[in-house]
Amino acid sequence: MLQLDDWIRQVTRQTAQKLPFQAETAQQWEEWRDALKRKLAELVGTFDEHRVELEPETVESSDLGDVIRERVLLTTSPGLRMPVYVLRPAQKQGRLPVVVALHGHGYGSKEIVGLHPDGSEMTGDPGIHRSFALELARRGYLVVAPELIGFGERRFAEDEVKPPKENSCYRLAASFMMTGRTLGGFRSYEARRALDYALGRGDADAARAGCMGLSGGGMVCALTSALDERIQAAVISGYTNTFDDSILAMRHCIDNYIPGILEWAEMPDMIGLIAPRALMIEAGVNDRIFPLHGTRKALSALQHIYRTAGVPERFEADLFEGGHEIHGTVSYAWFDRWLGKGGEA
Repeated sequence: MLQLDDWIRQVTRQTAQKLPFQAETAQQWEEWRDALKRKLAELVGTFDEHRVELEPETVESSDLGDVIRERVLLTTSPGLRMPVYVLRPAQKQGRLPVVVALHGHGYGSKEIVGLHPDGSEMTGDPGIHRSFALELARRGYLVVAPELIGFGERRFAEDEVKPPKENSCYRLAASFMMTGRTLGGFRSYEARRALDYALGRGDADAARAGCMGLSGGGMVCALTSALDERIQAAVISGYTNTFDDSILAMRHCIDNYIPGILEWAEMPDMIGLIAPRALMIEAGVNDRIFPLHGTRKALSALQHIYRTAGVPERFEADLFEGGHEIHGTVSYAWFDRWLGKGGEA
């Protein structure tokens, strides 16, 4: 008699995937990519029926000396507004490359733009997010950092009285799954709307757009970059693994789950839809919730996809000494390589 742990692993591992990556030629790769992309969009939901005019409204502006940080409200669905931080280098002129910056679990977008939960300027330890949106702006990028639904100021009323790092993921994800779609899909839809806004600005270069996210934001980055080909370079931090070794091996937030995905593909296949565009994977070798052995399996699979697509130079990984956190040392330079800093000083 199998123990429950062994039994459920057997159930998931014996699921026959219908679209695993098995291509041997560039043409087969393209056919696989198009088929899996359609299926992924169906599984997570595109939410295009929610699309309305963005109606941007700037509600805050701060001059940090080297960076101008604005807070803009966007309408992403009838009756729903999304706060977005917009950061741009103060001394740059002209059209700048754009990066959509996606926070993970924590207290929301403030955590990646250099702010404490109460809105005061961050001092001391920047935490696992390392204020990476602010760092990218300092390097010459126009950065948009949306507040993902369920975090920070976008929580249910019952959760607003809880500590800042508590979230509303469970009820949101359950509600979306009951309608046949996913919270990850809606977050990806809103990330694409943030990109719509950014690329419509006069200071953005629409031909040079990237995306970066940590952990749950890494998942949203993967989905967004896979489904939106305007994104020319992506950095996924603290997420890339296999479902078998990470999401199914331990307790994760419910927002990580995509019903039915294992019938079609594993996580590296899903992330591999970003090819032939540039992809950097960041992973701390001591990350306990996305363990190294699973990351190595995923990296091998992704290398195979990029080789088959004929663009092995557009894939790179940074396995750094650290845990579940942003690194940035290699990935910021990766954006410089594929997007360039642009503008005129």
